[in-house]
Amino acid sequence: MKIQVNTDHNTPGSESLNNFIDTVLNAELDHFSEHITRVEVHLADENAGKSGENDKRCVIEARVEHRQPIAVTAHGNTYEEAISDATDKIKSSLDTVIGKMTSH
Repeated sequence: MKIQVNTDHNTPGSESLNNFIDTVLNAELDHFSEHITRVEVHLADENAGKSGENDKRCVIEARVEHRQPIAVTAHGNTYEEAISDATDKIKSSLDTVIGKMTSH
């Protein structure tokens, strides 16, 4: 499972943030890895550097083999919070989609 991280021009990409993303996604999505070809993470600061409530956005898109991509969005006060919430959402969506694939 390949993980690709994309940031907008207001979001500084850092090695520690990339390591956090890799750790969380690999731990939470490991049992889906045989069905997922790639995961794309899109991070954005919706207030362009100004402070604000839930202004960090994380979109996670999972590319599942033989299916349309699955995408979820989450907001948080920090990137880590938004990433964790989006990871929970994508895990739930993958449970549903892959569960249907294996039951048919």
